[in-house]
Amino acid sequence: MQRNIKLFMRAVPFLAALVFFAACSKKFLNTQPLNQISGPDTWKDGGLANAFVTNIYNGLSNGGFQEQELASLSDEAVFVHPGRGINTINEGTLSPSNLGWIDPTYYWDNMYDEIRACNVALENLRSTTIADASLVQRLQGEAHFMRAYFYHQLVRYYGGVPLIDHTYGLNQDYSIARSPFADCVNFIVKDCDSANTLLSGKTMDRGRASALAALALKARILLYAASDLHDATKAASLVNGFKEPDLLVYTSGDQATRWQAAKDAALAVLNAGKGYKLDLTAPASAADAQNYYTSIAMGGGSNAPGLDKAASIELIFERDFTSQLYTGGPGGDGTSVGLDNGPNGYHNWAGNAPIQQLVDDYEMMDATGSKFDWSNPVEAAAPYKNRDPRFYATILYDGAPWKPRDKITSNPDPANQIQTGAYEITSGGTLQAGLDTRQSPVENWNGTWTGYYMRKFIDPDPNVVDNNTRQYIPWPALRYTEAVLNYVEANIELGNDGEAQTWLNKIRFRAGMPAVTETGDALRQRYRNERRVELAFEEHRYHDARRWMIAPTTLGRQLRFINVVGKLKPAAIAPSPYRHDETIYTYTYTPYTDNSLENRTWIDKMYFRPISRDEVNKNSKLIQNPGY
Repeated sequence: MQRNIKLFMRAVPFLAALVFFAACSKKFLNTQPLNQISGPDTWKDGGLANAFVTNIYNGLSNGGFQEQELASLSDEAVFVHPGRGINTINEGTLSPSNLGWIDPTYYWDNMYDEIRACNVALENLRSTTIADASLVQRLQGEAHFMRAYFYHQLVRYYGGVPLIDHTYGLNQDYSIARSPFADCVNFIVKDCDSANTLLSGKTMDRGRASALAALALKARILLYAASDLHDATKAASLVNGFKEPDLLVYTSGDQATRWQAAKDAALAVLNAGKGYKLDLTAPASAADAQNYYTSIAMGGGSNAPGLDKAASIELIFERDFTSQLYTGGPGGDGTSVGLDNGPNGYHNWAGNAPIQQLVDDYEMMDATGSKFDWSNPVEAAAPYKNRDPRFYATILYDGAPWKPRDKITSNPDPANQIQTGAYEITSGGTLQAGLDTRQSPVENWNGTWTGYYMRKFIDPDPNVVDNNTRQYIPWPALRYTEAVLNYVEANIELGNDGEAQTWLNKIRFRAGMPAVTETGDALRQRYRNERRVELAFEEHRYHDARRWMIAPTTLGRQLRFINVVGKLKPAAIAPSPYRHDETIYTYTYTPYTDNSLENRTWIDKMYFRPISRDEVNKNSKLIQNPGY
């Protein structure tokens, strides 16, 4: 009995509190948490709705500024740190259970997460009580554009994918079949048209979707749709025996009609936008051309002397990076391009190193823009002389001028030159490895294997020390010159060679290169090389080589590197510290094939990516791509 009384007495405070709360208003217990906002409330407030849509842009991740870049899945570059999944793709061993490296900007799960967010926004904005009609229109336009962008990412890797334009509730059947490729293209085009209509006349902040961005995305997807990879006849070898060929190619209509649609869409971009320095009537000087190209690559984000911030007009849609989003030192995000890819002699990581095939495709700066030729003894003796000015703005090569080295390392280099070779210190003596090699006295790791480093998107501002300082250079998701090139390509495929030459030469004049005069297939080949060098490291080459169906002879090529040796001329005395000096040294350049880092190959199944086994197991209606 005593124990029961004690238990009762302990319960009295609780019972009293219970009686007290029961006597209070029910509203007291029905309060909203102060640190959370309900879904319905989000769409009653303009600021909250804007924040929701703004968050969708995070699906762009770092744009193309990942530590591992798409360039290293192409004949632009090789990733110098093996074993991170890129080899799996380049060596043809990828499968549904072994996808290799996948960038977050096209990963299946990520894209559908963001597509769902777009669908949430569009569904709620149709019934919102927000009074600002202009804001509602803008947010709808952005959601339509972003949904189109995420679908276009999926489509250009996988072909046709499940089209989902609504949200799912609990206990619904989530399984859905892949839609035909043509339906996916039409869906993306429709979203782009909606975005264009809703965003027309609206001034958008940098980094947000715009009417012009919608036109540019439409032009890109229609260019892809018209390409050989998606034509049933041209791609017959890829889809023969595949039970659902319409997932990958058009099974009706004609390619010429699709090229016309691509041409019209690209022309709409040209008429609505404005590029940078595309009104020149003759080739720019080499110095101006290099400066123009670097200014475009920096997108207005660099404070390097002499660069033109007005070049940011080229950017139609971009992924921006700001100091408010990042604290501490760089590494693993879109502000660390220099650290990820710069020379190890500056304590950087080398990352995505250009390969010889890309270097060789920069034309000579002569009367016709002739192709560089290793069998020409003059050119072979000085392969970095007299090249397309874009080469010098894209590639760091042996002897190239670069940033002050003394800001990051005690190793002396008053000349501030890239050192990727080996050089005599005494005549006939042992060769000394350059500061930016894998035998560097600064770091004997993290160095390039190829003899080159990427320069294009690394801020040349000498005050930006890449190893410990962030850079805020925007990623060019869509730029005006791409639309010009799309227009040129469509005209070539339609036989409009004169119009193609006119617009192609606008780009070449800005680049300091002479006009092209070829016609027919010769013009097509000049165009393809022009697109290759103009858009280098912008995530186009991997897609272009596939949609042109030239991957076996481009993406599948064995890697080529360069060996540079400097030997003292007779009676010459080596400078101390070393510097590149052609009055003292005779340099030899020997390109060679190397399979030790990657043994690249091409298997036709690689024209499309495999859908992961997990996705197929979750959705029984998914059909796997051929070859997997």
